Amino acid sequence: MSPADHSPTADPTSHPGPTTVPGDWSAPTPDRPVDATVVLPGSKSLTNRYLVLAALAGDRSRLRAPLRSRDTLLMADALRALGVRIEDVAPDGDVAGAVPDWLVTPPAQLRGDVTIDCGLAGTVMRFLPAVAALAQGTVRLDGDPQARVRPMGPVVDSLRALGVDLEDSGGYLPVTVRGRGAVRGGAVTLDASASSQFISALLLAGARYDEGVTVHHDGRPVPSQPHILMTVETLRDAGALVDDSEPDTWRVEPSEINALDVSIEPDLSNAGPFVAAALVTGGTVHVPGWPQYTTQAGDLMREILDTMGADVRLDRHGLTVTGSGELFGIDIDLRDAAELTPTVAALAALASTPTSIRGVAHIRGHETDRLAALTAELGALGSAVTETEDGLRIAPATLHGGRFRTYHDHRMATAGAILGLRVPGVAVEDVETTSKTLPDFPGLWARMLSDGATTAGSSGATPAGPAAAVESAR
Repeated sequence: MSPADHSPTADPTSHPGPTTVPGDWSAPTPDRPVDATVVLPGSKSLTNRYLVLAALAGDRSRLRAPLRSRDTLLMADALRALGVRIEDVAPDGDVAGAVPDWLVTPPAQLRGDVTIDCGLAGTVMRFLPAVAALAQGTVRLDGDPQARVRPMGPVVDSLRALGVDLEDSGGYLPVTVRGRGAVRGGAVTLDASASSQFISALLLAGARYDEGVTVHHDGRPVPSQPHILMTVETLRDAGALVDDSEPDTWRVEPSEINALDVSIEPDLSNAGPFVAAALVTGGTVHVPGWPQYTTQAGDLMREILDTMGADVRLDRHGLTVTGSGELFGIDIDLRDAAELTPTVAALAALASTPTSIRGVAHIRGHETDRLAALTAELGALGSAVTETEDGLRIAPATLHGGRFRTYHDHRMATAGAILGLRVPGVAVEDVETTSKTLPDFPGLWARMLSDGATTAGSSGATPAGPAAAVESAR
């Protein structure tokens, strides 16, 4: 397949103008500072890692308060296709409106002869081939058109080196894995400079390989290092022996994976736009349950907001962010938390001083080319934004309303919502793409800006209750 076959499905450099179309979401512009408590659902990254480990464990696991979004439901459905039983159960105490837990029962043998829909979920498309190699039979993985432009090469090449029989499409989806029920495993060297998920994929399944797995990275620095630490810690939670003492090398010993009983932390990257609202509007947002210690990259929002002008307080009750009405630019390397780039870029476009975002060249291969998309969409609203080799430079400018395209990217949509807090007339295209990681974002956003104590709607995937809630903090 030629490189042209993997060109982006949307061209962020060609903007059609500010005209809105039916179905666009009018981003609310509040007439007063926000004052709210925002309760957010669980981490997508943790939910999908724990689902994979529970599927490979020796006994039944319980995942408490898991995220139910498109990405995690795709992962659950993919594992069900491989023979894993995943059931909804009421949480302890049967709290009204609480998200059901998941009971995950692994089969004696993962089955093949199935097709898996990866959607646009990087964790599904990159984690599952390493799991499918342990199945008995053929497993075909494919996804949305946009997923077919996201790189897979380091994962599939590494699996071949470890003894897995598979076919790919020039380093992209679709991928077909011919599972034999076991994988030899061993040592492999790869270049993970495009995504830390390449390393996590091999580590998560590696304990079940006959020789375990040793992964060595050779290339430019690995982005999003906290996500690898998250993978290592979830493996240790499940009893796996992991040695990460040597730089750029990770070793997982062959072993059984223990059953899990874990509570999923709130998703701190999804929290980013909500706590940013406090800074933009000069108000206050409280997020209960923000962990004192976490491997989530989204925790960097505390430092970012503090530097940009907010008062940030973390205590045993959670995180409270209060804006002063002033918003300053920032000079920051986001290599380890690149998923925050759209949120930071939106804040930067509203700041009174310049911003430089560095270290995020790899997000050109995320759900869309995020650097090109942010340059095009911020620029279309009047921002003085310049794309650099590995990031963005954003200078103060007067913004105006208009259409903000999202390119099927959930974080582009939430960036548009942040801009709308201060810029009237921002219309966000395809806001429902936020359901990839956060059910009912528009409702949750609106309720944050309202006075009444209300509850966000469910993901639509389960009738069992809401995925998030907002209440007035007045």
